[in-house]
Amino acid sequence: MLKFETLLQTIGLHHGGRRGVALSGGGAKGFAHIGVLLALERFDMIPHILSGVSAGSIAAVLYGAGLSPRDMLECFLDFGKFSDFTEWSVPKSGFLKLDKFGKILEQWLPVKLLEDMKIPTVVCATDFDHGKSVGWSSGEIVPRVLASCSIPIVFRPVKINGTHYVDGGVLRNLPAWAIRKYCDTLIGSNCSPLGRNYTFKNSLIDIAVRSYMLTTKANTLQDLNLCDHVIQIPKTSEMKIFDISQMRKIALYGYDEACRFLETIN
Repeated sequence: MLKFETLLQTIGLHHGGRRGVALSGGGAKGFAHIGVLLALERFDMIPHILSGVSAGSIAAVLYGAGLSPRDMLECFLDFGKFSDFTEWSVPKSGFLKLDKFGKILEQWLPVKLLEDMKIPTVVCATDFDHGKSVGWSSGEIVPRVLASCSIPIVFRPVKINGTHYVDGGVLRNLPAWAIRKYCDTLIGSNCSPLGRNYTFKNSLIDIAVRSYMLTTKANTLQDLNLCDHVIQIPKTSEMKIFDISQMRKIALYGYDEACRFLETIN
């Protein structure tokens, strides 16, 4: 779990000017975070601390571990479809499992533990057993990221130390709450606006995903209000949550929106 005192010491809170970046969930829309991080580098605004939920947790740990935004995108270019990362599961607690992606992520990461990150990073998930949001700044990276990404019904919950965890977006899809007190300036990157041109599909997975998106729309407001600045990426509403074929376009959306916004505050 998030060890507040340890994190305070790690990032040197007593020194001013600490910049935090919170990355929202959003499935494939999360490629927009890569563009946002690239824009932050362009404007010399590299974060001192990161937090992420679901797709945002993937971006956060890759960047926090030392990969550049271009390296991050390069990791995914060998994969053309979402099924490259998942396997079907016996539909008891979820239709899909993320074990395959876990092994791939482990290969990409140069470190295994959150406490060894180059940039302090908090991975956020939902404690399904106790009904609360949690943030980890220590422990094994991969199982915690998988927990953060496990949309209920679609994916199986992840069990860590006897507790079941699901996607952090169930309760807080923009994890500003996890790092607000550890930074002087907090920037939120929200890649998951709700698309209104929805066509109903009589599919359990589709219904579960749409329900999840409605939930995240409702619970994001409180964390938007915790941020000093928010980068919204409205064009991602056109994208499907599991369609990774448009990753370059989505990353460019994030870059363009972030550059436009950062020009106004510099």
